[in-house]
Amino acid sequence: MRLQLLAIGQRMPEWVATGFAEYAGRMPRDIALTLQALPNPARSRAMDTSTLRRVEGQALLAAVPGQALVVALDEGGDVVDTRGMARRLARWQQSGRDVALVIGGAAGLDDAVRERADWVWSLSPLTFPHMLVRVLVAEQLYRAWSLLNNHPYHRA
Repeated sequence: MRLQLLAIGQRMPEWVATGFAEYAGRMPRDIALTLQALPNPARSRAMDTSTLRRVEGQALLAAVPGQALVVALDEGGDVVDTRGMARRLARWQQSGRDVALVIGGAAGLDDAVRERADWVWSLSPLTFPHMLVRVLVAEQLYRAWSLLNNHPYHRA
């Protein structure tokens, strides 16, 4: 199974790339965790926020591979604890499908992305900077895998 994080914004601070790589590198070979940073769309002064979200949403959905399950990251989504995330990861593994986790830009996600999503996930009711979310998602997926496999990183 492949877990692919799709995010708007190619310019990442080094700490984001390092943090993501740290957790992605801990994942087992049968669960590849990758990050695809999509370019920010060209903007003009006349472009309003809803147009920007729509353009970013189109780019995110176009990058979703084949029959992948789509998980939209949005503070209005479902909040789950670590055990809930582990159960969801187990279901994803059993499905045999890849999973595309999508993160919008600073303006948030377009409604079309949330509508296309198989699940809308909230890391917190707080609004996190989208760069930080990349690291948090990788850490939470690793934590869920660790729980499923009784890894020392997270034991009951």
